[in-house]
Amino acid sequence: MAPSYALLAKEAIVLLDKFSAGRQFLDDFIEDASKDLQNMDTLQKKFILDIVSGCAEQNKLLDAVINVFYGHNGKCISRGDRSQFAIICYLAIFALDDIGLQHFSKIVKSLDINKMHTFLDFFFTNLTTWIQEEWNTIYDAAYVEKHWIGPLLRWRPEINIFLDQLSLKISQGTQTKKAPAKTTEPKEFSLTKPKPSALPLPEFIPQQEKCKPVPSSTYRPPKEIQMIEEIKQKNHQKTEELLYEANMKQFRCGNMQKSEHTKKVVSQIREDFDSKLKFNSFQSSRCPSRKKTNNWPIKLNSAAILRQGALFDRQAEEELQRMERLVEGGREPSSFLHWQKEMRERDLQEELAAVERRRLEGRISYEEAAMARTHLMERNQKTAQLKKEETAELMRKYAEKRLQEEKEMRGLVQQVAEGHKNSKAAKERIQKFKQSIVKEVSEQSRELLRQALEEAQAELSRKFEIIYEIRAIESLPHDRVKNFDDTQTAGHDLLGEMSLCELRERLTLLKDKQQAEQQEKRVQILEEKQNKKQMLLEQLDTNDLHSRALAQAASIRREERKSRLGIRQVVPQDETVLALQRKLEEKQQERQRLRQIESQRSKTSEQAASQSVADTRNRKEKTWEEVELILEHHIQMETPHVVL
Repeated sequence: MAPSYALLAKEAIVLLDKFSAGRQFLDDFIEDASKDLQNMDTLQKKFILDIVSGCAEQNKLLDAVINVFYGHNGKCISRGDRSQFAIICYLAIFALDDIGLQHFSKIVKSLDINKMHTFLDFFFTNLTTWIQEEWNTIYDAAYVEKHWIGPLLRWRPEINIFLDQLSLKISQGTQTKKAPAKTTEPKEFSLTKPKPSALPLPEFIPQQEKCKPVPSSTYRPPKEIQMIEEIKQKNHQKTEELLYEANMKQFRCGNMQKSEHTKKVVSQIREDFDSKLKFNSFQSSRCPSRKKTNNWPIKLNSAAILRQGALFDRQAEEELQRMERLVEGGREPSSFLHWQKEMRERDLQEELAAVERRRLEGRISYEEAAMARTHLMERNQKTAQLKKEETAELMRKYAEKRLQEEKEMRGLVQQVAEGHKNSKAAKERIQKFKQSIVKEVSEQSRELLRQALEEAQAELSRKFEIIYEIRAIESLPHDRVKNFDDTQTAGHDLLGEMSLCELRERLTLLKDKQQAEQQEKRVQILEEKQNKKQMLLEQLDTNDLHSRALAQAASIRREERKSRLGIRQVVPQDETVLALQRKLEEKQQERQRLRQIESQRSKTSEQAASQSVADTRNRKEKTWEEVELILEHHIQMETPHVVL
């Protein structure tokens, strides 16, 4: 395609002239142009259409340069060359890095050299002055500086060399055109020869007037097409999201482990059950436990499954290579391995001794913590006993104080009861006066209510009459004619005009077609997913077989190592371990002694507590009997005339 850049540029100029001459949408024009260019190569057609669509989209950017250029050089350059300047300007701004300076120079040389030299010289001379300012008013200044001004300034030295070559070529062309002036040679008059008759002028052919284009208000494309495209785009996006989600969460049915929700529910139940069993967990102190290894099942994705399969294949290949080396006469590093096993055995013995020491130290610390907790409980019991004695003393004083207050209240109640006898007659007179006032007020209010009821009934009857009249008017029949035919068109005599029924039918067919396409895509996606799932299941079976074989080999090696090293033998009893054991026995004996003392104290404290409870119960019964007697006497003094 490289040698035909000049022809492609000329074809693009012709298309741009057609687009600027007519008033139509860019997408429709590009579709028509692509149909006209079907015989061309795909890359060539793409190059032409990209240039035309780019010039139309960046019209403001190109007009900012070309309009000012015509303002400076409009007298010597015709307006018909505007498309040439637009395409050259677009290629220089947006496509110079892609096509290169060599092809750009060929395109320029294929056009009018004088005009192209004038335009390029004008463009690159004023690039960083007013052209940049005009572009900054249209786009962001930082974007213009980074994407357009910067690349053009990098090409500027090579463009200047190319412009010098063009100017040299123009000067050579003008010198060849200027031929040397010839001297006039006189000739004799030939009077005998008649003049030839002049040819008749051709008659003027009247040109047909251009028809006015149809205004945009006459016909507008229906909105249903745009709505269909939007729905199609949303469905496509939703399909991609579902496909991505299916790829991320696939093979869930092949996974034998529990789901995340089930694990959460089981863990919550276990935590609730454990929390019910932890009564005094804040006081407990246990031996430091060993490090637990949790062998939880791992959910593998497709990449992890394939990676694991590749690892097993590589291990099998390495094992085969090792066997081949042994068959060919290779040797194993047995001496080093024997020394390494001895060192490991020694380290294991030392580690077992250290583990035993740590265990004994933990037991000793546990016994010490238990004894400290016992001492703390004794101290707390003593403090609680003192608090109980102080509380009992305070309660006794409070009971005595309450008895004294009850005696004082009894005297006050007697004094008040004597004063109430004189006030009963005054209360009866006031009650009779109030009853007379209430009787008069009730008679007046009854008269007012009767008048208000008569007025409300009259108003209600008037409203009912108005409602009857309105309903009678509404019940009169009136014609409702609806003459609308779905199968008839509006009658605008347009090419694409159709009736409502035809529009619904076409939309239904289009919807059925889209649903069929979506169903085909869905079936294809499911088939691909099923194939991938089957492949991964086979890989999982292979990986499981390899892992079982490796686990079996590892268990065999572990048993052999245990039998050789004697892991189950008794840990050597060194001096530190023996000393720790003796210390542990002493702590245990001391703790047992404290436990016996505590049991004896608890028995004595229980006996004393039972005795104190009985005493307090007797005191409470006496105080409650006295309080009941006081309340009964108080009630009798307040209501002396009530018959029980």
